[in-house]
Amino acid sequence: MPLYIVEKLVDETILLDMRGRITLGHETEAFRHKIKELLDAGYRRLILDLGEIAYIDSVGLGTLVGSLTSVRKQGGDLKLVRLPKGVHQLLQITRLATIFEIHNSLESALQAFNSEAV
Repeated sequence: MPLYIVEKLVDETILLDMRGRITLGHETEAFRHKIKELLDAGYRRLILDLGEIAYIDSVGLGTLVGSLTSVRKQGGDLKLVRLPKGVHQLLQITRLATIFEIHNSLESALQAFNSEAV
């Protein structure tokens, strides 16, 4: 199952609706390329909707962390929304849930961005 990424602009924030698997190979390469493309275009507020992600391997986790690092180095932030139970458990087990801001809904993540701007 390949990775599909649909990009949407919502309130000056980029939403990446991700579906499929984030695994070693084409999937993680496409993901890294998309993040670089958005940062190069000047976007600094990113939300990853992982609601339809079926599986993430260790390389996928590394790509998530690398994306967060890249965005923060550029003065921005990246938030995760709608994590499936398995993905959420994986982030908890690896203690990565402590470095990501995780929200249950897009509205909650957007509200967090908007309250940061005040």
